[in-house]
Amino acid sequence: MKFCFLISFLSAMIFANAQSFVEMQRMSTKNSVQFNAIEDSLQAQFKAKNLQWPPHQMYIRSFKYDSQLEVWVRNNIKESYKLFKTYKVCALSGTLGPKRVEGDYQVPEGFYYINEFKPKSVYHLSLGLNYPNASDALLSDSLKPGSEIYIHGNCITVGCIPVQNDKIEELYILAAHAIDEGVDFIPVHIFPIRYNVNKSLQYFLKETADDKDYQRFAINLKEVFDYFEVHKKLPVISVNTKGEYVIFSK
Repeated sequence: MKFCFLISFLSAMIFANAQSFVEMQRMSTKNSVQFNAIEDSLQAQFKAKNLQWPPHQMYIRSFKYDSQLEVWVRNNIKESYKLFKTYKVCALSGTLGPKRVEGDYQVPEGFYYINEFKPKSVYHLSLGLNYPNASDALLSDSLKPGSEIYIHGNCITVGCIPVQNDKIEELYILAAHAIDEGVDFIPVHIFPIRYNVNKSLQYFLKETADDKDYQRFAINLKEVFDYFEVHKKLPVISVNTKGEYVIFSK
């Protein structure tokens, strides 16, 4: 009985003293990031755009050829996403096309989510993506598909998505707050191009004219892009036995 009571007491003490995810990140980055000042700046930016702080849900989409990364936010699942900010992706490796093998220097294309916060990254700060996902597992090299894909700082890359250090600080803190608000995951969608920009589309068609398999893959991704453009919400996405994304409207 005493043993059970002790366990219950210790559990209660741990719970009472547990730090929020934001506080954990604040402590982890305190030597390299002015966390409080960035929070104040973000809060002011949210207010200027009539957005509720902190972000309850967050969605990131990136466009390889256009070198852009967008951050969308909303308060609950019934609302439409609203654009908070567009960041410049400041370096790029590889070419158009998905990542299929370790060492190909390709930035993945497809539908991912943030699965790691790395405050002690050699690239200032890093947000890890769940590459390889279920589609990549079927379509990429079975033994060496590659790994460790991040959104990070320092503006250099061998297959990741880099932004300037002040930009990754904002992204990192926004993502930490979204996790703190209880979201299970933060989706990150990586597209080859902005499909609604004619210059980008013409470049894509020219560069992939002899690669019909990749064109079909990119058109598959476009279904999610098109759905979001219309609804400002995300569809349900699954993967079939061929590694193709299957889109279900909500």
